[in-house]
Amino acid sequence: MLTIEELNDHIRNISDFPIEGVVFKDITTLLTHPGALNDTVRHLESASEAFKYDAIAAIESRGFIFGSVMAANRGLPLVLIRKPGKLPGDTISEEYTLEYGTNIVEMHKNSLPAGSRVLIVDDLIATGGSAMAAVSLLRRDACTVAGAAFVVDLTFLGGGSRLSENGIPYVKLIEVDSE
Repeated sequence: MLTIEELNDHIRNISDFPIEGVVFKDITTLLTHPGALNDTVRHLESASEAFKYDAIAAIESRGFIFGSVMAANRGLPLVLIRKPGKLPGDTISEEYTLEYGTNIVEMHKNSLPAGSRVLIVDDLIATGGSAMAAVSLLRRDACTVAGAAFVVDLTFLGGGSRLSENGIPYVKLIEVDSE
């Protein structure tokens, strides 16, 4: 199994993407390495085991990659947190601020039984906007957020601290403490 340091070596930095001044952490290079997806998921599962969750909510779009594999591995329900207009049926939505603008995410109403303990999964946490929007959606849908798991934490943008301040425990595999 690849170590977390070896996984980090397979993530490339793309300057000025999606806008000038942002350094994008591109996980697609991690995914093209044989076995890296499996190893990343195994590390995420191990790191988040203490959260005692019974469902996974994955944030669009790269969170789908890791969250769906984790849900399949554990035989758990998977809830998709998506951009507006991508889910059929009744949805609830939440607007949030991210490092380079604002956005909205949605999920289906009543996706899970009330009281479900949900693990939020995404590839990266930056300002925490999308993660906190997911927390809000899940709570509005009568779920408990057991925790959150990320491949990368851009600690200098404060998203992890924001989760902690709101009572959400989280784990990350790779920590980036400067641009």
